[in-house]
Amino acid sequence: MTVTPSDISSTEADLDLAAEAAADLDVSMEEEEVPAADESDSRPASRDLDGVGFSLDEFAALLSKYDYNFKPGDVVNGTVFALESKGAMIDIGAKTAAFMPLQEVSINRVEGLSDVLQPGEIREFFIMSEENEDGQLSLSIRRIEYQRAWERVRQLQKEDATIYSEVFATNRGGALVRVEGLRGFIPGSHISTRKAKEELVADFLPLKFLEVDEERNRLVLSHRRALVERKMNRLEVGEVVLGTVRGIKPYGAFIDIGGVSGLLHISEISHEHIETPHTVLNVNDQMKVMIIDLDAERGRISLSTKALEPEPGDMLSDPQKVFDRAEEMAARYKQMLLEQAEDHEPMGVTVD
Repeated sequence: MTVTPSDISSTEADLDLAAEAAADLDVSMEEEEVPAADESDSRPASRDLDGVGFSLDEFAALLSKYDYNFKPGDVVNGTVFALESKGAMIDIGAKTAAFMPLQEVSINRVEGLSDVLQPGEIREFFIMSEENEDGQLSLSIRRIEYQRAWERVRQLQKEDATIYSEVFATNRGGALVRVEGLRGFIPGSHISTRKAKEELVADFLPLKFLEVDEERNRLVLSHRRALVERKMNRLEVGEVVLGTVRGIKPYGAFIDIGGVSGLLHISEISHEHIETPHTVLNVNDQMKVMIIDLDAERGRISLSTKALEPEPGDMLSDPQKVFDRAEEMAARYKQMLLEQAEDHEPMGVTVD
């Protein structure tokens, strides 16, 4: 609730009127007539209220009219008037000054309150709880920053933005970064670098969003997707690139092509049947591969050497031949695709 200067003037006038009315009451008594506060008959006998502008009930209603009704979850304006070791005292217009604990001052780590707040500063605060037994409310700035941070990362994900963030820690599963003050996680399978994972601390990495889920408090990012997207902007389907075998799995091999990884599936190694990629490839082998698919949304590059074989089975019997004639075979492959596309174009309709 916002109180305007006119509201304040009106309140003061009403309170002055009530004070004048109260002054007309004869409430003087001898000291021995003052009852104990815990006696049931401590209320003075009824008095003649004739001539008073309004009743006591009306006076209480008038006071309650200007009493704020604060609820947990509300965002209110407040003025900082004291910084203490464990938190800050905030004036939000309640009966009692509200308190904001040190841990609620920011979504980021701070050394002290003075790094974020100054006495006399006016800003927004989030009400965390009902009044305690002393009538005091608990406030937070961190909750406001938290909500706005999630709104921001959701918008960045919607825009499919690439962000840069500093790695502040690593664990067995991957690396940790901060995005808009939120802690984000990069799975190890989505880190594309030749560095050891532990050496990434303090490095700034380009990242894409994989998962933004406020309800589950999950923010997952991909370094690999950001690199692949950047690389994809300079690649095209049908292009021959030089790569290095970085890993071999039963289903294929991962080939490093200029800092990003592409998959050479077992079915794309040769026209001849292959039991396992290990019989054809070795880690650190250099080879030429052709790009057959670029999936920017999933951050995947699909590769082929089968399309580069001058004769079916050359990858098994003469891989050097495949290497030497890669560009020639790629040109043939592109021409074949072009001819297939032309063959499938709809026939024109001639109208007499």
